[in-house]
Amino acid sequence: MRPLCAVVCCALSLCALAGHTQVGSGTPLAVSAAVPAAGAQPPTISVNVRLVNVFVNVTDDKGAPVPGLTRDNFLLSEDERPQRIAIFERQSELPLEIVLAIDTSGSVHKDSSLEQDAARHFVRALLRPVDHLDLLEFSDSVREIVFFTNNVGRIDRGLNDMGRGAATALYSGVFLASQILAPRSGRKVLVIVSDGGNTVKGTTYDQALEQALRGEVLVYPIIDVPIAASAGRDLAGEHALITLAQQTGGKYYYADSSSLDRTFAQISEDLRTQYLLGYYPSNHSGSGFRSISVKLRDQPAGSAYALRNRPGYYPAPAP
Repeated sequence: MRPLCAVVCCALSLCALAGHTQVGSGTPLAVSAAVPAAGAQPPTISVNVRLVNVFVNVTDDKGAPVPGLTRDNFLLSEDERPQRIAIFERQSELPLEIVLAIDTSGSVHKDSSLEQDAARHFVRALLRPVDHLDLLEFSDSVREIVFFTNNVGRIDRGLNDMGRGAATALYSGVFLASQILAPRSGRKVLVIVSDGGNTVKGTTYDQALEQALRGEVLVYPIIDVPIAASAGRDLAGEHALITLAQQTGGKYYYADSSSLDRTFAQISEDLRTQYLLGYYPSNHSGSGFRSISVKLRDQPAGSAYALRNRPGYYPAPAP
């Protein structure tokens, strides 16, 4: 696994002081200013320079992506403080790092072969040479079947190697998937196929959500509905998946055996039509959760555009 690294070159001129810095994305920046005097101890000036990436989907009143927006169309704030958008891309070309986590418990086993076929189509349609996918299954426990790869043959063999269990370790699956995504470079995406039930004790919903937020993971649940009537459905589990999507900037989908292919295609389209807004926070201290707000300025008259992005993040701890 390779963490995302960016090299930021800074020029610092304070009277006769000079220095240079390299910084990786997600880490604080320490600037050392050397004083050219014999025996003098150089002071260290610590400044947080952490690029925060915000992926934004903009849709019209029919749910179709809105193309052609510019940097000037967006207003971005952190904890209600306006931020300057330093990086803007109309369609993010950052690599995709995807974990596909499939529920293999008995409650969804009837659709397992259809899920595997739909997943194959999804992989072939979405993955580029720069993208990688990791395959997990969860039932009584969580098992990583295929480590991050863009080798379609390996992913195919992994899908054929999936097992079956009685219980559902959903929250453990979300936690561990977010944990292995956290140090990856690029857009980090968790696609979950499940009916939403969690029957294995250990990891809680709150722990799973916090790990996803700390890992900056976009969660895309595909809720496999066993039957249309509420009897026999885990409505609380479905709500948990919906909230995971909403709290991470992802999107949830309901699907059955006849619509899995279409649902995977919709996720692929959603990921391909994201705007990227990057900014350096004006707040350089604290480790608590920070809220992010993105709005559009001067929308066309009569338009009803909807924006979707992660609502906040936890800053990386100082080294």
